[in-house]
Amino acid sequence: MLETQKIISAENFLRGCTILGINYKSIKMKYLPILTIFFIYNTLNAQDFNLYEKETFVFENDTLYYRILKPSNFDPNKKYPVHLFLHGSGERGKDNVSQLIHGGELFLKKENREKYNSWVIFPQCSKNDRWPSLSADKWNATFSNEIKKPNKSLGLVIKLMDTFIEREDVDKQKIYISGLSMGGMGTYEMLYRRPNMFAAATPICGNGITQLTKTYAQKIPVWIFHGSNDNVVSPKHSFNMAKAIIASGGSPKMTLYENVEHDSWNNAFEEKDFLKWIHSNSKKQ
Repeated sequence: MLETQKIISAENFLRGCTILGINYKSIKMKYLPILTIFFIYNTLNAQDFNLYEKETFVFENDTLYYRILKPSNFDPNKKYPVHLFLHGSGERGKDNVSQLIHGGELFLKKENREKYNSWVIFPQCSKNDRWPSLSADKWNATFSNEIKKPNKSLGLVIKLMDTFIEREDVDKQKIYISGLSMGGMGTYEMLYRRPNMFAAATPICGNGITQLTKTYAQKIPVWIFHGSNDNVVSPKHSFNMAKAIIASGGSPKMTLYENVEHDSWNNAFEEKDFLKWIHSNSKKQ
């Protein structure tokens, strides 16, 4: 559904030019300053991502790979919010890197680290699995109204979160969840499986089971995002989820981006109140 972006080295770029019969020497001379800036930026970006520590969570014979960002100037005597982020289908695997492609930079921005200092967890769904309880990648279908056993990857995320939020340095009143595309679907599923865990949710271009919104509609504030021209996951699914939340007594916030296709997460991350709105919420007693 989504193409995983790859960062290439200058050497491999020039080697590729040779294979394609392109005069890389002229390219090298003409665009060397631009290429240098590009590769320096990507190197710095990769170094920043190293702030997300690589971790694994093991339950019985199953392993969940995840990255975790520790609060800035961490003080073990303080309690911090936790932000769980679920990636899209294109970032599945076990490299424990790809899940940071979309959203990873957002939490590293200096102003966000200062204003919204928190634990940030990016788990990685395994290659042939899905966050929602689907047996195939049918993202644009209407989800059936039935509660199944969670797929293995989401089941591990649930167990990880159940354990993590019991830490002394976690503020259990401020646990948040975001997800894009397949991760937006996983967000809705996490809400009905753990309706008493989260203080706010931001599903982006997702899909879900409308009938199950009654389990969380009045407990968890939800801000929904979608692109009007999305032909991968129709925006009708976000509208249906919003209507279902309203019908169940909730009051969701929804933003529809005009002429935006599936990558509406880029627009959502640019919202000046994205993290501000999330962190303004505490779990309802």
